[in-house]
Amino acid sequence: MDAPGIIPSLRPSNGTPYKPLIGITMGDPAGIGAEIIVKALADPELRREARFVVFGLAETLAYAADLAEINPFWFRLPHEGIGRVESGVVVADFDEFPIFAPATRHATSEGGEASMRFLDTAIDAALNERVDAIVTAPICKTSWKLAGYKYPGHTERLAHACNTNRFAMMFVAGKLRVALASIHEALFELRNSFTIGRVFQPIDLLNQALRDWFGIAEPRIAICGLNPHAGEGGLFGDEESRIIEPAMVMAREAGANVEGPFPADTLFLRAIQGQFDGVVAMYHDQGLIPVKLIAFEEACQVTLGLPFIRVSVDHGTAFDIAGQNRAIPTSMQAAIRLACNLAQKRRRARESEKQAEGRSQKAEAEERAKAAGQQGSQ
Repeated sequence: MDAPGIIPSLRPSNGTPYKPLIGITMGDPAGIGAEIIVKALADPELRREARFVVFGLAETLAYAADLAEINPFWFRLPHEGIGRVESGVVVADFDEFPIFAPATRHATSEGGEASMRFLDTAIDAALNERVDAIVTAPICKTSWKLAGYKYPGHTERLAHACNTNRFAMMFVAGKLRVALASIHEALFELRNSFTIGRVFQPIDLLNQALRDWFGIAEPRIAICGLNPHAGEGGLFGDEESRIIEPAMVMAREAGANVEGPFPADTLFLRAIQGQFDGVVAMYHDQGLIPVKLIAFEEACQVTLGLPFIRVSVDHGTAFDIAGQNRAIPTSMQAAIRLACNLAQKRRRARESEKQAEGRSQKAEAEERAKAAGQQGSQ
């Protein structure tokens, strides 16, 4: 179906509550991205929270809907003709790509090229404020490599497109919020890039996110040690005293409330119990194992440090079950809900800033008028 409602304005219709526009990328067409998007947005309550534009392949989405016995609830437009969506769900269709056969459940250069095009188009829309947030379905890193792209993951591509070196991955699993000091990097190579700045940056970004996005006025942040037992006073390595503790000093000077470094094998239980509002882990699996252990099907990821909101599912392409109507959409649902929530908070914050700026300008104008009146009476 062709989309009936494309408008260029950020403003809602008169008298109606603002609904953010969420851009969703389909990820690798050979994976489960289409299936989890269709199943997640099939929930009418979720669709009522926002407007949506899906960057992907309409035929692949239709096939996933047919397998799941879900009636299509979207409109289709060529991706070149997408503006802002007035209501509902619109598929920005990249019909120049071939239809992926259901048996294509593996990495391909075509899948890498398509998923990169979906992502880049969504990034452009976010940078130009045509969407309020991006939610990403999983890509296949091998497919990107086959297509000639050097990025090890979504996060690095997003950071490069936004021309920033200041970014971090944060995972949300219920009350557990975990930021990573290092991400897609071989563990034995970490020793060559593990610096004070690399530990400080996720602490600072997490502190800001907990304040601005999660409404925690004074967040308590716990820091993992790198080594067993957090180094045991230098017996198992000196990175805690040489790198992590100086980074924590910098964070405290910047206004963060940080504690640690703590042994990672006990810290996450304390965080889950509510003793801390956020945790900074030193490497990928140190942070991701507890996240996926307690919320494998509901966790999602937020990229900190970008000029726009990006949320992602916390799982991969699952080629082994793709095209079989077996994918569970709960992580995608959680990611979409979080994106909607953060987009609304960002909008309210911007409105408050504009109102404060307006009041300040009005006060300055009144002061100037008063000063001019006093000079005229002399």
